Amino acid sequence: MSQFSWSETDTQAVNIARALAADAVQNAGNGHPGTAISLAPVAYTLFAKEMRHDPRDPQWLGRDRFVLSIGHSSLTLYAQLFLHGYGLELEDIKNLRQWNSLTPGHPEYGHTSGVEMTTGPLGQGLSSAVGMAMAARRHHGLFDPSTPQGQSPFDHFIYVLAGDGCLQEGITSEACSLAGTQELGNLILIYDDNEITIEGHPSITFTEDVLTRYEAYGWHTQHVQWRQNGHDYIEDVQALHDALEAARNDNRPSIIKLSTIMSWPAPHAQNTAASHGSALGEEEIIALKKAMGMSSLEPFDIDTSIVEKVRQESIQRAEEQKTLWTSSFDTWAQNNPENHQLLTRLIARKLPENWEAKLPSFNEACATRAASGKVINALAPVMPELWGGSADLAGSNNTAMKNEPSFIPENRQTSTWSGNIYGRNIHFGIREHAMGAIINGMTLEGLTRPYAGTFFVFSDYMRPSVRLAALMNIPSLFIWTHDSIGVGEDGPTHQPIEHLWSYRSIPNFNVIRPADANETVYAWKHILEKEDSSPSSLILSRQSLPILEGTNDQGVARGGYILKDASKHADVILLATGSEVYLALQAQEVLEKEGIGARVVSLPCIEWFEQQDQEYKDNVLLPSVKARVSVEAGSTFGWKQYVGDYGLSVGIDHYGASAPGGLLFEKFGITVTKIVEAARQSVNNSIQ
Repeated sequence: MSQFSWSETDTQAVNIARALAADAVQNAGNGHPGTAISLAPVAYTLFAKEMRHDPRDPQWLGRDRFVLSIGHSSLTLYAQLFLHGYGLELEDIKNLRQWNSLTPGHPEYGHTSGVEMTTGPLGQGLSSAVGMAMAARRHHGLFDPSTPQGQSPFDHFIYVLAGDGCLQEGITSEACSLAGTQELGNLILIYDDNEITIEGHPSITFTEDVLTRYEAYGWHTQHVQWRQNGHDYIEDVQALHDALEAARNDNRPSIIKLSTIMSWPAPHAQNTAASHGSALGEEEIIALKKAMGMSSLEPFDIDTSIVEKVRQESIQRAEEQKTLWTSSFDTWAQNNPENHQLLTRLIARKLPENWEAKLPSFNEACATRAASGKVINALAPVMPELWGGSADLAGSNNTAMKNEPSFIPENRQTSTWSGNIYGRNIHFGIREHAMGAIINGMTLEGLTRPYAGTFFVFSDYMRPSVRLAALMNIPSLFIWTHDSIGVGEDGPTHQPIEHLWSYRSIPNFNVIRPADANETVYAWKHILEKEDSSPSSLILSRQSLPILEGTNDQGVARGGYILKDASKHADVILLATGSEVYLALQAQEVLEKEGIGARVVSLPCIEWFEQQDQEYKDNVLLPSVKARVSVEAGSTFGWKQYVGDYGLSVGIDHYGASAPGGLLFEKFGITVTKIVEAARQSVNNSIQ
């Protein structure tokens, strides 16, 4: 075991973190003090003794990652960011949970320096950490494949703090099972076994042997009985250090079950469910500070000289770590000029020169899922940062890169899928929920461009992760195929109805449903080019769609455009997405023969369309034309804002059925005839 030291300054720093957790929640009137109090020595040990990080450079490429999966215990992290000089000051701790503060109720990525991801929905942090660990290994293989694992400047550890809540959530079971299969030795989980949940002792709901379960997943397991007997913490933190050392020296993901006492050493609040999510009260806080031997019992009255000393030691430690890492990095850069050039491009988030020339174009009917697969395979040779997979549906989602290795330990290869630990085709297994979070973790690691696919109807398993990606404003990419009743014979269980508008309702999330293969290409192009970092989804057809005249790159980039205008003047506007755009074009021909001028508007992405200026939107959707018909093989729920008081919507507001897809369109009235009828009625409505 490596040398480990602990000083009186360390003990006092932990006391400060504990006192601040109690004071901040008391001051806010609400929050979660208990876990932050009991885990203060754990978090401090990680930041002061174990992790490679630099408070002055929070985005340092060589840093370890810390994920607070128990996001409700935000003060566990905030106290360390304050102590180590990440930019939080005492006033920020006082402003916990207040308007416009840097210390919101749960840690928020991009809002507070040093927060690696937004956490709070239990299980998301641990599951995304699996993605971080996978991406870190991919980075090693992408930039430094000849160097053994653990010896490259691209190697680092992902440390996670999680509790019973995280381990009860099903998403972590999915993610941790995959982590074991992937043999992610760079992932270390500290499980806070404090035997407390909001409703009391977890024995009423959670009785399995956690370590045996994780051993079955293929994890390295340890148990540290940390019962905090005394006030210098040295025995406890030494035991934690020894366990972390063992974890770092094992090639499997590691879980350390750390048995603690909630709210210790608060004399009366310790080991109570109430202290988990409620302020301790002034008397108990004073008793806590007395128990820790603090000189002042006043709120937020701490020894600032201890804080300054911790910050100085943190800077000194970071300088030493960075000197060693930079020497290793510079040697790598000198020996790998091409890979260094690639890294420079990816850090700048630039695309390779002339990459657009590799994009395919189509002149024959093609399912948009197939078109997307051709885009992926066309870009694979020129964009090594592109990688991804699906939830056991690679052949259906068209997410696999041909002639590329799978991302998998060599002992996991099959006759169908060969690969290595640095491969590009990811096999998530039937784990949609975890897949969404893992993709977020990969995206948060930076540098690469990951994607994940499944059937659109199963996107609901991923929804919490999709929402979190939108909240964090990160460019995760979700490929959802089999987009409508066009799925056909699989029946209503596999036919998405309410999903399009359900996902359009998520703020800062792009839902893109291309009308043909070429719109699919343009959608991919804009997703990769766009400067903002919001997440996106591609909603793709199972069935083959005809190639349409008039589709164009800029129109798709703007989210909506005039695909084909009326021959003279527009009496009605037909708005459509996906496979229904072709039906709208056919309806236009019928209407024109009847003397009704119809403009066909393709709206592949309503979110991008709404970002355009009003002049452009009015030019596409003429305000003077009140007669409008929306056409989409899904819920009509959200179309009122576009069709207005005189318009009508052709769609489906009930579940589908098991039959050939073409027949279902006919039976459920998503046809040229119905569009024409709706257009006539809308025109009549608008002139009455």
